[in-house]
Amino acid sequence: CECVSHSASESFCCRHLGPKSLFVRESRRKTPVIVTLKENERFFGDSAASMAIKNPKATLRYFQHLLGKQADNPHVALYQARFPEHELTFDPQRQTVHFQISSQLQFSPEEVLGMVLNYSRSLAEDFAEQPIKDAVITVPVFFNQAERRAVLQAARMAGLKVLQLINDNTATALSYGVFRRKDINTTAQNIMFYDMGSGSTVCTIVTYQMVKTKEAGMQPQLQIRGVGFDRTLGGLEMELRLRERLAGLFNEQRKGQRAKDVRENPRAMAKLLREANRLKTVLSANADHMAQIEGLMDDVDFKAKVTRVEFEELCADLFERVPGPVQQALQSAEMSLDEIEQVILVGGATRVPKVQEVLLKAVGKEELGKNINADEAAAMGAVYQAAALSKAFKVKPFVVRDAVVYPILVEFTREVEEEPGIHSLKHNKRVLFSRMGPYPQRKVITFNRYSHDFNFHINYGDLGFLGPEDLRVFGSQNLTTVKLKGVGDSFKKYPDYESKGIKAHFNLDESGVLSLDRVESVFETLVEDSPEEESTLTKLGNTISSLFGGGTTPDAKENGTDTVQEEEESPAEGNKDEPGEQVELKEEAEAPVEDGSQPPPPEPKGDATPEGEKATEKENGDKSEAQKPSEKAEAGPEGVAPAPEGEKKQKPARKRRMVEEIGVELVVLDLPDLPEDKLAQSVQKLQDLTLRDLEKQEREKAANSLEAFIFETQDKLYQPEYQEVSTEEQREEISGKLSAASTWLEDEGVGATTVMLKEKLAELRKLCQGLFFRVEERKKWPERLSALDNLLNHSSMFLKGARLIPEMDQIFTEVEMTTLEKVINETWAWKNATLAEQAKLPATEKPVLLSKDIEAKMMALDREVQYLLNKAKFTKPRPRPKDKNGTRAEPPLNASASDQGEKVIPPAGQTEDAEPISEPEKVETGSEPGDTEPLELGGPEAEPEQKEQSTGQKQPLKNDEL
Repeated sequence: CECVSHSASESFCCRHLGPKSLFVRESRRKTPVIVTLKENERFFGDSAASMAIKNPKATLRYFQHLLGKQADNPHVALYQARFPEHELTFDPQRQTVHFQISSQLQFSPEEVLGMVLNYSRSLAEDFAEQPIKDAVITVPVFFNQAERRAVLQAARMAGLKVLQLINDNTATALSYGVFRRKDINTTAQNIMFYDMGSGSTVCTIVTYQMVKTKEAGMQPQLQIRGVGFDRTLGGLEMELRLRERLAGLFNEQRKGQRAKDVRENPRAMAKLLREANRLKTVLSANADHMAQIEGLMDDVDFKAKVTRVEFEELCADLFERVPGPVQQALQSAEMSLDEIEQVILVGGATRVPKVQEVLLKAVGKEELGKNINADEAAAMGAVYQAAALSKAFKVKPFVVRDAVVYPILVEFTREVEEEPGIHSLKHNKRVLFSRMGPYPQRKVITFNRYSHDFNFHINYGDLGFLGPEDLRVFGSQNLTTVKLKGVGDSFKKYPDYESKGIKAHFNLDESGVLSLDRVESVFETLVEDSPEEESTLTKLGNTISSLFGGGTTPDAKENGTDTVQEEEESPAEGNKDEPGEQVELKEEAEAPVEDGSQPPPPEPKGDATPEGEKATEKENGDKSEAQKPSEKAEAGPEGVAPAPEGEKKQKPARKRRMVEEIGVELVVLDLPDLPEDKLAQSVQKLQDLTLRDLEKQEREKAANSLEAFIFETQDKLYQPEYQEVSTEEQREEISGKLSAASTWLEDEGVGATTVMLKEKLAELRKLCQGLFFRVEERKKWPERLSALDNLLNHSSMFLKGARLIPEMDQIFTEVEMTTLEKVINETWAWKNATLAEQAKLPATEKPVLLSKDIEAKMMALDREVQYLLNKAKFTKPRPRPKDKNGTRAEPPLNASASDQGEKVIPPAGQTEDAEPISEPEKVETGSEPGDTEPLELGGPEAEPEQKEQSTGQKQPLKNDEL
């Protein structure tokens, strides 16, 4: 299982059909898709893999192969042959498979997959640390409609909103292209991806090219050109061959001992399958290896040597099938090997040397590309797609054009008159979505010759590219029968209107799931307007409307949808239409052709729009189109200027269009969907199992906490720091309670509830609370007391410095300094008194010196000091006094200390005693930058300098301690 979270978008991608996982609780980046279902617990991943040895019947693996399969499908029989330990039952209504674990436990493959998806979401939620609701899920490209709907039902059971089902080969190609965006240019590059996983093999031909888009200009694009696959070729089949070989060797070793066949023992076969998996991995790098299983059956050990040559002989027929998907992909792409630039290996089974050897010979290349993470490529591609679909992320555009693997067509029968008076039934087929045509895509089919209720059928098209065995595995080739009701009533409702046919709107969404959005009966009539009815104001309004986009312009046409194509009665050839293009398949060629004035239904604006939104947008567009007349018919010929006022020309008639919804009854033929009541039961069943698992985890957590507390406390009672603060009687009482709790946990703890375990733990903690409190307080004393002493010393120094500030520069009031002094003295007194009182108490009593009290005293003292510091920081200095001449007595601010003490040499003609001419004094406002002077707690330098100038003697500076 591969899952990747998107925390901001609350979404993640999950590759449920691959063998690996990205974010896991284990140290590895791989988690087996295995589920163990027991009566009262579930296991996933490696835990379930280990349980497969103990309880193989309850351990389910490779259950994905049964999705969307009915009882008569060959894959069901193949699964039963591979894993005979599982008991399979069948739904009497849908004929689908169920796992019968016990008489009380029964699960469908969809429910098991829902459990895996829920588990994958929990992994992503643990990584993202927030809840996740949305998901992008990868599925094999060969999944048909029934299998894709089964995956969507499993996601609903898990409570997930599926943004998209993306084909795993498309996700791999997207991951490859995203990390090589710079290598993509306007020249087409054809890359082949060969993906051999555990259960299947897929070969895909992808074309990378820069294309011009309307929204973002030139952007890289990947287009799926060809696809080939083998549903059963993979690493699992190789492991089963090895398991069968090992079972034969073990039976040969015990021959003559009248021992049972090891194949009849499910546990032994589970051990052999695990060893076969390990052996296959080792033989990929070594020529031979020794298979060893301890106590395989009846306490008998097994040991045998297996060589790579033997392994290749066992799988010789499998290796012959390796080139098959390559040829299928080339045929569907209509390309040759010379056009393929590189072959990239994907999937774990491609690590087998013989697979690479046969594939290299088949493609005729010098080497095979291994420059992609074979295990995580599909998951990383789904991550990018999830980010593109989410609203919380903005990623660089990468155009993805996926391809339809199985063509879909519409079949209907109508009565025709071959000769006068001779009527016969004619069977018609219209290709709806052609093979290798792009999707997502919407199409419209128009039935022109029906005026009463009728039926038509939706089936798969030509599946000749599948072999006989693949056709049997594929299942029913008939999808749905559509029964229309209300066609005749719509004709009776509009007898004077001309019928434009019955239009059926189909949608093949981003997940590759086909749906019939709606069926409409469309009518039109001509309405003539006389020239006298149009006033001058109306003409003026029409002119202004045409100037501001009311008419049809080339620009408006470019941003709108493409014209709906029409096809004649002859069977439609498989054409590759653009994504989002809507094709109208006309039943009769002689039916009146609708003129170009009819605006087509709007096309979807991008792949990122969810299915429901796309359907809503298109429906709204069609309804608005039905409610208003044709714009072109109203506005007149395109590009023609309004006629002059003098000319009285007859205005052309406009069309009035009416649309009537037709009732639709769908009869699903391939695999009936799970009824809503059954689906609700499955949802509730999975929710109950999840709630049970959470309760079990909570109980286990409570039991572990109680057991850990008992052992830790018993150990602490013998430590010196705990013995120092407790008496012998106290320790004996605690030890006795702990021993009794340990005995209760061993005897009655198995059946104890979570509440009982938590109550027992709370009781023991309350008993030991006093002991733990005394130990913790003594541990905190040295650090807290040291911090308090430092704060008292610094506060006293600050107060002393503040009192030494000269009166004219003093910024603190006497009340503020007195308050700080009082707090300092009170803190000193409290500390000394509390320490003295604590020294008199024995260590076994509750201490009076508490760490919380020390912290409270420190906070109170620090608050007073911080108040004074903030006041000093933001207080502006007082203005300096001036001398009689209006000049400063202090030197200029840019004068250095050395300049102030040097003797000034007077100029020629001036005595030494003459004073230099002083500059005029500037007005001080106190607000200009540079006028404020830094405040020194020991007093500014101006005071000593003033005294020095007045007395002619150097005065010592005041105390400047801070």
